Amino acid sequence: MVIRGAGWYPAISRSGLPIRSTILVIFLLSSFLLFSCSTKTPQTPPQVVSVYSTSAAEPWLTDLYACADSVAALVRVDDSNSADISLQIGEPDFLSSFAYQIGEEEILVAVNRQSPIQNLTLDDARVLFMGLGDPSVQLRVYASDADVQKVFDQFVMEGRSVSSSALIAVSPGQMSDELLSQPNAVGILPRRLMADDLREVYLVATAPALALTKSEPQGVVNQLIGCLQEK
Repeated sequence: MVIRGAGWYPAISRSGLPIRSTILVIFLLSSFLLFSCSTKTPQTPPQVVSVYSTSAAEPWLTDLYACADSVAALVRVDDSNSADISLQIGEPDFLSSFAYQIGEEEILVAVNRQSPIQNLTLDDARVLFMGLGDPSVQLRVYASDADVQKVFDQFVMEGRSVSSSALIAVSPGQMSDELLSQPNAVGILPRRLMADDLREVYLVATAPALALTKSEPQGVVNQLIGCLQEK
C-alpha cells in the first residue's frame, strides 16, 4: 500500500489494475488453462488388425508394418482363417474370399554356385524333380500345401509327383540355408529370398503376391491394402 494525502489507497500495478485485482486475474487465467489441458479429448487408440503371412510373402509383411505406422496395431496370427489380412504368393486353390494383388514374385529353381547343374528347360526341371535325373542331386521342396510349392507344381510338375526322396524345407529361409551348405542340392526359392551365393537355373513362373480378406475390406483394412498396392 502507498500513502497519498490523508487516506490509504490500493497499490497500482503496471497494468493499471490494483495489485489484488491483478493477482485474481492471473489466478483465474491459470485455472482456466489447467482446466483446458485436463479436459482434452483423449486420442483414439490405433485399430487392431490381425495378419497372417506365409514365409514367402514376408517381404510384403515388412511393407504392411510400414503402412500401419500409427493408424493400426498389427497382430500376427498363425491361422489365415482368423486373420483380417492374409498375405501369400500365388492364387488360392479355391477363392472364397476377396483377393487383391499387391505385387508379384518370381519363383526360381536354384542351386549352389558350385553346383554342376546349369540352366534347365521345363522338361529338365520336371525330370529332375521326379527323381529321374542325376542320382547325386539332392532335391529340396516344400510341403504340398505351401504357396511356393503350389506354384511350382502348377507350372512344372503339371500333375506329376515330386520324388519321394526329396527333403522338405519348412520355409524359404531354411531352403536357402540348405542350398548354401549343400553344393549338390537343388531347390525352389522366391527371387526376393535368393542369397548371393546361390544361382538361378530355371524361372518357374512370375506369381502374384496377394492380400486376402474374408469380406470386402472397409476402413483401416481397406487403407492398409491400398497402401500395399502403392508400394
